[in-house]
Amino acid sequence: MSTLTAPAPAGLKFQPLRDSATMLRRNLKHMLRYPSMTLMLVGMPVVFLLLFVYVFGGTMGAGLGGGGGREAYVNYVAPAIILMTVTATVQGTAISVAMDMTEGVIARFRTMHIARVSVLTGHVLGSVIQAAFTLAIVIGVALLVGFRPSAGLGGWLATAGFLLVVTFALVWLSVALGQVSKSVETASNLPMPLILLPFLGSGFVPTDSMPAGLRWFAEYQPFTPIIETLRGLLMDKPLGSNVWFALGWCAVMALGGYLWSKRLFNREYAH
Repeated sequence: MSTLTAPAPAGLKFQPLRDSATMLRRNLKHMLRYPSMTLMLVGMPVVFLLLFVYVFGGTMGAGLGGGGGREAYVNYVAPAIILMTVTATVQGTAISVAMDMTEGVIARFRTMHIARVSVLTGHVLGSVIQAAFTLAIVIGVALLVGFRPSAGLGGWLATAGFLLVVTFALVWLSVALGQVSKSVETASNLPMPLILLPFLGSGFVPTDSMPAGLRWFAEYQPFTPIIETLRGLLMDKPLGSNVWFALGWCAVMALGGYLWSKRLFNREYAH
């Protein structure tokens, strides 16, 4: 089915900022109308937090050394849960983009006189806001179950800035995954490695407790320096080289995701 549109008046210019703001409002309204998605994104990391703290926390905390128990383990595992909250949110982004692609909404936008970049920008900004909301809830629950970060105001501000960078990078990657998916079901499965990678890193147990091959992968995969940077910021510990590796991985994911998304969007546009 084709859609006929009136040609744009001569001299009418694109306004990317105005169009991006319109697309952002559209995505925020969609989140408000379908709160079940946001609740699901919050629910999963909270369930994992409660599971690891109250079921496994006593035993796994004892394995940290230094006489640590459940109280020590909640401080250890909370950064991994925080990162998992971001990855769960970007899974929702991939699903939302795939829904727009498969339901013809994107095709309709392409026939309108709007800046094409605003369609993707609206998804990115909306997902970053949604991630900030879910992170606030999950961190609040972590504090309730015993998470006791020693960071001061500067540490919390640095944590917020770092989480913004990580979220921005992963959102662009998920926008590409949503576009490359042929169905909503595929879009819900493609980001699953992002949710599983914290388990295969230093998120839940120290890497030196792993077998040699798995330990090598855990130490060099991108989420380990991200988790260690979060842990260092929140617990006011030296960051070392982890922060530079983490920012480097974020730059690669953000740039790669952006270029991939742009290519996919333009490819579809040419059809």
